[in-house]
Amino acid sequence: MRSFPSILASGLLSICLLCSASLAVGADDLAGLARIRSGVKTRRVSSYDRTGGNNDRFEHIKDGETRELFNVRGAGIINHIWITIAPTPETLSRNDIILRMYWDGNAFPSVESPIGPFFGQGWNESYSFVSLPLAVGPVEGRAMVSYFAMPFSNGARIEVENQAGREISAFYYFVDYVEVEKLPEDTGRFCAWYNHELTEALPDGENEWGVLGPQGNNPKGEGNYVFADIKGKGHYVGVNYYVHSPSPMWYGEGDDMIFIDGDEKPTLHGTGTEDYFNTSWCPKTLYTHPYFGYARVNDDVGWLGRTHVYRFHIADPVYFDKSLKVTIEHGHNNCLTLDLASVAYWYQAPPLTKLAPIPNKEARKPKPFIGVTDMHKWRHEWRKAHGGDDQLWGNER
Repeated sequence: MRSFPSILASGLLSICLLCSASLAVGADDLAGLARIRSGVKTRRVSSYDRTGGNNDRFEHIKDGETRELFNVRGAGIINHIWITIAPTPETLSRNDIILRMYWDGNAFPSVESPIGPFFGQGWNESYSFVSLPLAVGPVEGRAMVSYFAMPFSNGARIEVENQAGREISAFYYFVDYVEVEKLPEDTGRFCAWYNHELTEALPDGENEWGVLGPQGNNPKGEGNYVFADIKGKGHYVGVNYYVHSPSPMWYGEGDDMIFIDGDEKPTLHGTGTEDYFNTSWCPKTLYTHPYFGYARVNDDVGWLGRTHVYRFHIADPVYFDKSLKVTIEHGHNNCLTLDLASVAYWYQAPPLTKLAPIPNKEARKPKPFIGVTDMHKWRHEWRKAHGGDDQLWGNER
């Protein structure tokens, strides 16, 4: 018979919906909350004022400083994280505070991401975000929350590095976890990785929807944007995807292409960006579901501007035995210049492998918005290129 802490660990992973083969939400998950348990310990590490006062925060984290938030020994499962930071994002960019998590004494992190994108806020912005494993709440989208299960068998450590160019005035947090004697043998470790890329258009231009001529094909995913490229065994559980488009053209004709265990052609081949994210017909509508949605949409012309879309594989993890590469086209046949960022989430069997380095601060820097003045200047150049007629409308052939 398994020990009670082992049963608890298995149950917690199941309740968190992300670490076992039976992952759908149902009555049994809620019924499990009624079980009375013995011999387990709920623990918390937080920024509370050790003097008993009300200064419940870390203060004055200098630019370039790394501050440790959590460092415990033994086996356990983190089941809740809450963080809020001052000053506000327009002054202190959450895109330049790096979150890292280390499991089982490893010298390398298994989670590395800017803190805002990790929790579901892109760029240097602050807005509400709702999903089952991650959320950002009031006031003004400044409370960042995770319910991902994060198991460890031989210690865990969490740190943040300030790369913002100014000090972090105040950093408040909880990390809640349970101590267990031993994790089940089949327990994976939580991993997350941030990527960012300013993609390149094709030599014949940004030929989306065939507006410039016949379109090419991309059967093998060459040049796709990469959400995750993993070596090992585990299952992929989702992504936050941040798209900044410099054009009103629809950005989402690109297919998702997922390569399992070294397959040369996509093992899973989708039909379009919005389709992978469980939506349809080029949406720009705020929509939040526990598993998928649009947390931020542009309020510009067409699809110009910034969009945050998310998809969590709660009931449908993507399993792999040797490797997994999760990619998506940037426009059909990778024809569009887009400023893309993402955070992918997965569970992996030990021994863990090092993550690829995340893009540096300069590479992560958000691109400026394209506005009506820019469009008007483009129209002026178009008019000059077409003979300068003072009655040119703009769509003459």
